[in-house]
Amino acid sequence: MDIIVLVKQVPDTTEVKLDPKTGNLLREGVKSIMNPDDRHALEAAISLKEALGGKVTVLSMGPAQAIDVISEAIGMGVDGGILLSDRAFAGADSFATSSTLGKAIDKIGRFDLIICGRQAIDGDTAQIGPQVAEYLGLPQVTYVFAIEAVEAGTIVVRRRLEDGFEKVQCSLPAVLTVIREVNRPRYPKVGELIEACTQQAPIQIWDAADIGAQTCDLGLDGSLTHVIRTFAPKMKREGEILKGDTRTVVRSLLEKLRQNRVSGIGHRIEEFRD
Repeated sequence: MDIIVLVKQVPDTTEVKLDPKTGNLLREGVKSIMNPDDRHALEAAISLKEALGGKVTVLSMGPAQAIDVISEAIGMGVDGGILLSDRAFAGADSFATSSTLGKAIDKIGRFDLIICGRQAIDGDTAQIGPQVAEYLGLPQVTYVFAIEAVEAGTIVVRRRLEDGFEKVQCSLPAVLTVIREVNRPRYPKVGELIEACTQQAPIQIWDAADIGAQTCDLGLDGSLTHVIRTFAPKMKREGEILKGDTRTVVRSLLEKLRQNRVSGIGHRIEEFRD
């Protein structure tokens, strides 16, 4: 089984800061990491390869430094990686990013499955997987938390719902987006990680010309959405201190919760009064 895994390098969100003038993310000096959900996608792909044979290829798009996440993926056990890196790709929204990834997948050619994390922590759109599937005209299953079987050109998975799950059988090739419940990612092996950082590492770097893309369809020019302004909302909270004996304070608190229509408070007030 030949599997393509979409991986993104993201800033560590615990350190992200915004430029107060432009509203853009300040990435300089900020530690970059592999998107956490994508680690689970890698583990799912490697586990399938170990069980069924085949190969796993990592595909990422970003600046030159994004090669680090591909090296890390090779350290985990994937067979090779491709980095899409070109100034023309800069500023892409989810639509332009998905079409660029789709063009690269077209060039890769034969594959049985594409897996990616549910969403990236820097954008939280959860749109890349579904949009890549639409670009390629493939069936898709999102929010996958278990892969049960692969046989006879189909895959059986379970996808998470708000109140339960669905068991889905899907024809291959297909696109899956996985959530963290699907597995526990392995750590990279030191030897393979060191080897992945050498010039002989199985990593290719493609630009716009390599995937046959026109610059008008890429990056900011090819994006359907444009960010006008980014800002952190100001949160203002008002507090009130309730005074008196315990019974009076509890009664007052319950009454205020009821007035604010907090579910289930009404009958509790009556029980308290009784």
